Amino acid sequence: MTQRFRLGRASLARVLELRFSLGTTSFPRTPPSGWHDNAGLLVPDFFDPDTDQWHIAIQSWVIQVDGLTVIVDTGVGNDRLRPHMPPLDHLNTAFLTALGSAGIDRDAVDVVVNTHMHSDHVGWNTMLENGAWVPTFPNARYLLPAADYRHFEPDGPAARATPHTEAEQAQQRGDQLVFADSVLPIDAAGQLIRWSDDYRISDSLRLRPAPGHTPGSSVLWLDAGQPTAFVGDLTHSPLQLRRPGDACAFDVDAVAAAVTRRRIFTEAAEAKATVIPAHYPGRGGATIRAVDDQFEVDHWLDIPSLPPPSGAPPHR
Repeated sequence: MTQRFRLGRASLARVLELRFSLGTTSFPRTPPSGWHDNAGLLVPDFFDPDTDQWHIAIQSWVIQVDGLTVIVDTGVGNDRLRPHMPPLDHLNTAFLTALGSAGIDRDAVDVVVNTHMHSDHVGWNTMLENGAWVPTFPNARYLLPAADYRHFEPDGPAARATPHTEAEQAQQRGDQLVFADSVLPIDAAGQLIRWSDDYRISDSLRLRPAPGHTPGSSVLWLDAGQPTAFVGDLTHSPLQLRRPGDACAFDVDAVAAAVTRRRIFTEAAEAKATVIPAHYPGRGGATIRAVDDQFEVDHWLDIPSLPPPSGAPPHR
């Protein structure tokens, strides 16, 4: 499924890979009342109060601006061994078909932005071809935060940490699988750029650090007449607009993530920028305003709403 629209001079396409739902225990600091008290904001696009599950979309955003075609995050990918994330294990989705339906030729992609190095943001960096992982976008430069590369590389802190539970052990092994099939082949092909500090892609696009969710998490700022911030996993649900201090279980550093979330939301509100997270279903993103110590939606994107998920993710 694809949706195309304009943001100032830029053309933007939303390319969906899959949708599913997770239990609200993914937000360990949020009481059940936090979800139900905000049902007016969350139901039906982001939360099902009958099952206490929140909805998530795995999707890519494709920007065409300044003569460039730029893909922001690349989803999960097919054929992946992901035992630490069962909904993402051995998928068989039509992502490449959806990309083509949006008029995107993968050979013509100039830049791939991985906002951070988690399995659902780097998967289509590569594809399986004759038993080997090869770059999906053979003519693109791939931009990955250097801090995440250092954190997740085979001898980095994530790999050296001593797991204390089976879940931590599974996550550690999963991180190593992701690095091996979705990052190393790009590096070996000479297409990977590890960036630090601010990184200017073009006149209208720049990357800035937003650490917390991972050490290298980043925000891609677009200013082509309508300011926009592609914030990756800074927020997983609009619940975090009203409760910006609430952590997601996937945050590497929940305290730092909350500080960064407030900072980026404040900057976006002051700039009247559209905030586009990686995983919002519904209309995908919104302009926001600050109200006391929380944030409210001013206007959702003018695109059709993705309906809530139905059924299980497609597997082989």
